Amino acid sequence: MRKFRTLAAAGATLALLAACATTSNGPMSFFVTSVGSGKGADLGGLAGADAHCQKLASAAGAGNKTWRAYLSTPPTFATATAPAAAATHARDRIGNGPWYNAKGMLIARNLDHLHNGNNLGKETALDERGNGIKGRGDTPNEHDMLTGTRSDGTAFAPQTDTTCKSWTSSTDGSAIVGHHDRVGPNTDNWAKSWNFSHQSAGCSQEALVRTGGSGKFYCFAAN
Repeated sequence: MRKFRTLAAAGATLALLAACATTSNGPMSFFVTSVGSGKGADLGGLAGADAHCQKLASAAGAGNKTWRAYLSTPPTFATATAPAAAATHARDRIGNGPWYNAKGMLIARNLDHLHNGNNLGKETALDERGNGIKGRGDTPNEHDMLTGTRSDGTAFAPQTDTTCKSWTSSTDGSAIVGHHDRVGPNTDNWAKSWNFSHQSAGCSQEALVRTGGSGKFYCFAAN
């Protein structure tokens, strides 16, 4: 009986190690941008943000993937000079996962896991080179990540600017940000959200810094 228990325990340990090996090791398919655009929340729109992700990934040797910025844009109403436009949801732009950071650590298995119970935090939300990002308590604090997104990965209604004019403004407006380190001024859920924490003080580089960020955002491999 003792021998049987020993073998069973050894088998369980091996199974656990095997599970860890299959779920916590993979090529980079997620990173936090090491630098922003330098123009606050003016990223050149979604296309410019995607190009920034692609450029950083290519410099890090991962340019063979199609990279997308985790950003939403709200819908627009029809006007006398322009037709209505549908919203763009961040969750619809980034593929289906799984996603791993630059050190091969699992961030999320799929979209559902990403938006409910992911492994994203200060120790795992690394840049494209595998370096950590400063968070709350560091100098300077750069934990604000541009998202313009609700907690489920969808865009907001158009009544209030939540994306610095669809990521084209470095002056007027504001943007929703999340905290990559999952830390805030208190323990409320909003303070710990990776993608939906609060609005920035403005869209300029200075305003983003004043809020607790530097214009960085999340990039995911869509393929």
